[in-house]
Amino acid sequence: MLKKILISGAVIGLVIRLGLPPLLQTLGLHPECPAFEGNLSGRSALVISTSHADMCGEKGGQTGVAASELLHPYYEFLDAGMRVDVASIQGGAIPFEPGMLSWPIAGSYEKRFVSDADALGAVENSLKIDSIDFTQYDVVFLAGGWGAAFDLGQSAVLGEKITQANAAGALLGAVCHGPLGLIQARKTDGTPLLEGVRATGVTNEAVEALGITCTPMHPETEMRRAGAVFEEDHQAVHEFFTNFRTRDGNLFTGMNQNASCSTAQDVMYALLDD
Repeated sequence: MLKKILISGAVIGLVIRLGLPPLLQTLGLHPECPAFEGNLSGRSALVISTSHADMCGEKGGQTGVAASELLHPYYEFLDAGMRVDVASIQGGAIPFEPGMLSWPIAGSYEKRFVSDADALGAVENSLKIDSIDFTQYDVVFLAGGWGAAFDLGQSAVLGEKITQANAAGALLGAVCHGPLGLIQARKTDGTPLLEGVRATGVTNEAVEALGITCTPMHPETEMRRAGAVFEEDHQAVHEFFTNFRTRDGNLFTGMNQNASCSTAQDVMYALLDD
């Protein structure tokens, strides 16, 4: 009897281990990237992350960048032949949100990353944004994660660098909390970059649903304050599983981490048409 129970338990455990990741992807969580049809050799991208690892004090635990929001754009750009640099607000080692690199969340790019010496080195020794000329890149992409709520929108340096990149004609991408890095940026006429521009990001409803209200900035609130025409997916069964994204001119935004790959590819296809 005990043997049958143990065997049954092992079988159930195996089914759950093998079946849960594809089930989550079917629902819309961290979908696998479709193949990009194009070659962008000679082009360059800068992927920017938070440097913040502490979630709201001692009891809040750890935070950082959402792995998919950094790794999906990184590998999409890289595999298309682009030169890709990784940067962060403070430079050096980039913290990841706990659990993002392991089962059941980790997808093919997360699994690839943990054995990729070049990518590991780029994330462990990320460039500090202060020392980078953003105008030398065709694409500037802002990854999110809850850590971004603590430093992207607060960085005057990032705002100024994005302003310069925008004036130089770079394509700008951002997902989830990443659009917070746009709120201090300006258009060439000096008005806020987001003023009158269609864009999306984490909604206030999602913040409330997750109960993570202690962060100093919430994307929807701050983006609306900067004048953005904030859009969201009203058709999804639940916004946690949407892949909603927007484009307005040279600005591409994704509502949450599920849109990381799609937003990056939207930018890439725009580069092909450039």
